[in-house]
Amino acid sequence: MATSNDIKNGTVLNLDGQLWSVLEFQHVKPGKGGAFVRTKLRNVVSGKAVDRTFNAGAKVDMANVDRRDYQYLYQDGEDFIFMDTADYDQIMVPGGVVGNATNFMLENQNVNIAVHEGTPLYIELPPSVTLQITYTEPGLQGDRSSGGTKSATLETGYQIGVPLFVDNGTKVKVDTRTGEYLGRVNE
Repeated sequence: MATSNDIKNGTVLNLDGQLWSVLEFQHVKPGKGGAFVRTKLRNVVSGKAVDRTFNAGAKVDMANVDRRDYQYLYQDGEDFIFMDTADYDQIMVPGGVVGNATNFMLENQNVNIAVHEGTPLYIELPPSVTLQITYTEPGLQGDRSSGGTKSATLETGYQIGVPLFVDNGTKVKVDTRTGEYLGRVNE
């Protein structure tokens, strides 16, 4: 059993039988009264975010979450198969756990998976990935009626907005948190 003083970003807490990941924390010592820890927590399963305050030194139950590197192998129906890069064991992760990460994952790509008691909780992608554009309309010179962007389909099937000068076959950098175009990649 740990105390609220041990809370850090990324820590997973077991509160009332549910797992909550710490997004932000702040130790506060007011001039009057006792110190406390203000946190922003995200439910690992539902993704719901809440604010919660703990008294300094209060006992909290920290969940044992193992974060390991895995390589995405293939999709099997609704499930995704990953291989542990350390011992080559394969695990099956349900599509609901993978969530929006499917928009940015290619086969053989490395990801980080958090596992609690043998159950995959969530997938962490790098902040940005490089993907190729498979289809986009050709941009016409001087066409600025759409605000300077057009729709493009990535090799994963996900659609993003890109500048008019981007063509089919162009490799682009995409933010995995927001799905936004970050720029072209020259290889």
